[in-house]
Amino acid sequence: MLTEKIKELEAAKAKVDELEQNIAAERTAELAALPASFGYESVAAFVKAVRAAAGGKPVKRRKARKAASKPKKKQTRTRAKITDETRAEVKKLLEAGKTGAEIASTLKISVPSVQNIKKALGLVKARA
Repeated sequence: MLTEKIKELEAAKAKVDELEQNIAAERTAELAALPASFGYESVAAFVKAVRAAAGGKPVKRRKARKAASKPKKKQTRTRAKITDETRAEVKKLLEAGKTGAEIASTLKISVPSVQNIKKALGLVKARA
């Protein structure tokens, strides 16, 4: 009984393999006939028409590869000038209930700068 099931399974696998090969062959034949079915003489003319219909410019492969291979330049940030006015503004925003991240984005300074100002103002609780 078990051997019969194994034989059935092998037959089913063979059938699946055969179907996959048939599908691949039919797909290849249909794709090859596609340009002619739309009245184009060559694959290149068909591809050009499809790109034009899509509204996109053809991608130049060399440029795309070069751009992908070059590492992006990391932007360097300019150092923020922390003035007495900045410190006063941080204190005012903290009293208004703003978070450190909100203050940093508002004043265009980093979150660690906000933390350093809070520490200098004595507004940070000491660790236990």
